[in-house]
Amino acid sequence: MVMTLALMAAMPEELAALLAQLDSPTVHHHAGRAFHAGRLEGQDVVLVLSRIGKVAAATTATLLIERFKARAIVFTGVAGGLHPQARVGDIVIARELLQHDLDVSPLFPRHEVPLTGRSRFPTDAELSDGLQAAAAEALAVERLALAASLEALGVSQPRLHEGLIVSGDRFVATAAESQALRHELPDALAVEMEGAALAQVCHDCDVPYAVIRSISDRADDAAHGDFLRYLAEVAAPMAAAILRCWLRRGPLPV
Repeated sequence: MVMTLALMAAMPEELAALLAQLDSPTVHHHAGRAFHAGRLEGQDVVLVLSRIGKVAAATTATLLIERFKARAIVFTGVAGGLHPQARVGDIVIARELLQHDLDVSPLFPRHEVPLTGRSRFPTDAELSDGLQAAAAEALAVERLALAASLEALGVSQPRLHEGLIVSGDRFVATAAESQALRHELPDALAVEMEGAALAQVCHDCDVPYAVIRSISDRADDAAHGDFLRYLAEVAAPMAAAILRCWLRRGPLPV
């Protein structure tokens, strides 16, 4: 079986809108995961729920590459905003990914992945450029379609950002943690729990990858707030719209 593009998400709500639009789906079960193969906007894809955390993301990415022959992987989902300009409702395209909780010092510099010589893993430029263009296009349309939900959640004028996203095996949900991350990594736009693990696997396997995140909270004491409502009413349909727009724009990198 040969798949072309893999789309990953960590939570069922993040994947549901895309699964509902998948044409001619077939499901393949492996390692406790359901891999949904089919076509989306005329492209052969496989969609999979990675589950939450770095190990889960790394396991899923490896399966996609080794068992399903994915030639590119895109991770979609939500994240907490770190940078002051990354507000709830905004979209962030990762240009670099870093594990903020990785520390093998003094043997290696803090955040550096041992034996790689790097702490920051750049995303594929072509994939990320395409997602950025699609996000700009989709935002203009979807902010009108989702106006009622955005207003109810206190979100106005979602914006698009690109830059560093950091990952760690902890849900950052206090102002103190958020402030500490901002102090240590002042250029970090957002924090989540999977992207940098995907980046490490794809780097090792020479597979292009990209990460797109919707800011669901400010990674502070109110992070739990309307998280699930935002996820269902705004983040999931917005992500689906962006990815469908991206697929329609094609062609995908070979």
